[in-house]
Amino acid sequence: MSTPTKNNGTGLEDVNIPGQAFLREALTSCTDPLKAIESFQLENGVLLPSLRPMLPLLDLHGVRRLDFHTSLMEELRDKLIAHINDLGQKEPRERDKKLKELLVKSFPVVRVKSLRPVVMAILRNTQHIDDKYLRILVRDRELYADTDTEVKRQIWRDNQSLFGDEVSPLLSQYIREKEHILFDHTNLNNLFFQPTPKVRRQGEVVQKLANMIGTSVKLYDMVLQFLRTLFLRTRNVHYCTLRAELLMALHDLEVQEIISIDPCHKFTWCLDACIREKNVDIKRSRELQGFLDNIKRGQEQVLGDLSMTLCDPYAINFLATSVIKILQHLINNEGMPRDNPILILLLRMLALGLSAWVMIDSQDFKEPKLDCQVVTKFLPALMSLMVDDQCRNLHGKLPPDERESALTTIEHSGPAPDAVEAYIQESSVSSILAMYYTLHSARIKDRVGVLRVLAILSVCKDDRAYEDPFLHSLIALLIPMSDEFGTEDFCTTLFDEFIFAGLNRENVTSRHMLKLLWYVHNKLPAGRLATLMKAMQPTTAHNEHIHKLYESLQERIGSVLTAPLQPPEAAAAADGAAAAATAVGTGAAAATTAAATGVVPTAQPGVIGAAGAAAAAATEFDSPLKNMSTPGPHYSPQ
Repeated sequence: MSTPTKNNGTGLEDVNIPGQAFLREALTSCTDPLKAIESFQLENGVLLPSLRPMLPLLDLHGVRRLDFHTSLMEELRDKLIAHINDLGQKEPRERDKKLKELLVKSFPVVRVKSLRPVVMAILRNTQHIDDKYLRILVRDRELYADTDTEVKRQIWRDNQSLFGDEVSPLLSQYIREKEHILFDHTNLNNLFFQPTPKVRRQGEVVQKLANMIGTSVKLYDMVLQFLRTLFLRTRNVHYCTLRAELLMALHDLEVQEIISIDPCHKFTWCLDACIREKNVDIKRSRELQGFLDNIKRGQEQVLGDLSMTLCDPYAINFLATSVIKILQHLINNEGMPRDNPILILLLRMLALGLSAWVMIDSQDFKEPKLDCQVVTKFLPALMSLMVDDQCRNLHGKLPPDERESALTTIEHSGPAPDAVEAYIQESSVSSILAMYYTLHSARIKDRVGVLRVLAILSVCKDDRAYEDPFLHSLIALLIPMSDEFGTEDFCTTLFDEFIFAGLNRENVTSRHMLKLLWYVHNKLPAGRLATLMKAMQPTTAHNEHIHKLYESLQERIGSVLTAPLQPPEAAAAADGAAAAATAVGTGAAAATTAAATGVVPTAQPGVIGAAGAAAAAATEFDSPLKNMSTPGPHYSPQ
């Protein structure tokens, strides 16, 4: 057999097996092509004497030689792969030597598709692959696509941009999934805060990320850097959720190489158990407090990751709900907020979580000091509000008495205490607690209790009352109270004093309000409904999904609205006047402007990707990891 000419297309010639180049040369230089083909078959066909007699029989049955050889090759390939996998389970010294020898002999044929699985099996079982092989895999798109995750991990460790390209679509998918739950107007059952932590981290994205990371501390730290940077760039709190879920997914998989060195592991594990059980007992409160109190000098950066863990909306929901429960317990037992250590700890954790973005942005890793007046003045004022509501509800269950009823209404149904309104303007912690007491009142369908707090929520610090998780929960609780939308005082407080004050935020008008009207439009007075529909009419700045949802709502309402609405072009032209009016006055003033012009101010798009793409679930989420600088790791990868 003559020495074959090398052909970079297959690599068979590199292992002294005649391939395409040899056959091409033989056919072009011979005088009898049929004889050349027959000679090639005899020299390179099955050489086993026991199989050769079968060939004529297969010929009689119309079985092509190609099919016969392909079947034989696949059977031998599967047996070889099984043997390689068995070899991968043996002692490192014996395993590594044999696998290295096999890799040297077989890698030249990696571009032969039928033989590639053998090469990939060898690579998959090789703990440390030489860079020369990894470079070839990276340069060839087809080979890279066929490479197993175990091999890709070794590529990604030294190629952050390539790893970012792999992670980016998963982060995009994760954000879309979270926002779909928050914004889906048909979703009344699978609410945002319903799934347990265990269920949430079984999601596709979290499991894929955990599989991509494997046991590599370096890859894990890269993902944390991506999440940290994206949270800093977008303020999107879902990245905080993913940070906690990913760590706990690795905890479930018992990846000791990572969880043993992540300083946030035990804190996140303890917090996860509290969220799962919806309770903080004395033992766990001491553990959580111990983590916060024992951060050593020089390790202050850990506070950055701890604050992200506590900024997770599920953690905020748990902390705030637990505080409301404790306040009710204190009321029933005539206790003082400052005397309850668990309450103080929950407020401390809440303050740390709400300061996560500022801390990471400023790189000033110091735990924010809890304002003592929140405990000594705001909480007593909030508790007085809660007592009013309890007294009023209790009175409603007693036999009717006109005089007593009038006194109860006057004493326990007035505006919220001035201290409550004052502190929610200055304190994020106070704002969150007022918001969650609103949810508590809505959950028990206490319309007066809801209205008393809703009337002041528009002044919450940093507009926290207009964040998506809260609005999602509020709308879901208001929909069952649909009969209340026929009363003027309820609509005035909800729409004029609260919703219209946030009309400059796109998520309020184009997402949550559309969902609310989808279910309660038939309970609203016609004039009020017409005003709301005009205020929420999308402009050219809104995406197609919002326009379609608005049109669907119009069809659902039917003939209730008779007044023609402005076209998007006219709405866009009038947008400047509405925005100016909103800047001058809030509340009812903004509502009046919206009703008069039929438009609302153009909302600024929320940022999700690195380029600041729109936050709407239906929009495309740009690849957020390309060409981005990331903060340094919080601990040294091993």
